[in-house]
Amino acid sequence: MNIKGFQGTSLLDFPGRISALVFFGGCNLACPFCHNPPLVVNPDEFPDFPADELLAELDRRRSFIDGVVVSGGEPTLDPALPELLREIKALDLLVKLDTNALLPDVLQSLIDESLVDYLAVDLKTTVERYDELHHRPVDIAALRKGLRIVLNASVEHEFRTTCVPGLVEREDILSMATEIKGARRWVLQQFMAPHALDENLRDIKPHPAGIIRDFADLADESVGEVTVRGL
Repeated sequence: MNIKGFQGTSLLDFPGRISALVFFGGCNLACPFCHNPPLVVNPDEFPDFPADELLAELDRRRSFIDGVVVSGGEPTLDPALPELLREIKALDLLVKLDTNALLPDVLQSLIDESLVDYLAVDLKTTVERYDELHHRPVDIAALRKGLRIVLNASVEHEFRTTCVPGLVEREDILSMATEIKGARRWVLQQFMAPHALDENLRDIKPHPAGIIRDFADLADESVGEVTVRGL
């Protein structure tokens, strides 16, 4: 199992819940603005966190945590993910899954088996520009299928967009808003340049706060709730 990290307690990553965080290595994108580049580029440099130790730690903590956030990297790449989530659910803990939705069949099976309680989908930019986020073509049909699965699922969800200058501009927001029309929640996040995978982005100035608030106003017409984070 490709578990690369564990954080015992977080108040930020699962809305309204106290949670533990589990990080998987590897990703099927290489976003230049990724804030967790070591897990994407060099996951094998990190030792595997044994699943049995993780589950024992969660068992010890379940009296004061509500759930577990499973993040990455991209967790749905790991074939062992469903079994881990079954074990977590057996501890009577909620599960929030962070994903890019590029593996729709995996997402659907997790939903069908009631293994996730909250889905957070990173919507990077307008769908047509996803080839800019990887070193080989991205399966746009799979992405759109994944987005529809999340939109139609009975579990709670949010979409998250990091507002990277050049990749997320007014026209991109309008296009994404059409793509996820009817979503329950859309979180627009400020770009944190010092953490970017691509060193060329580390000197780029983030969008001014007013621009991101304007983006939020545009998005508000298409989704149930818009939240701005990081300003």
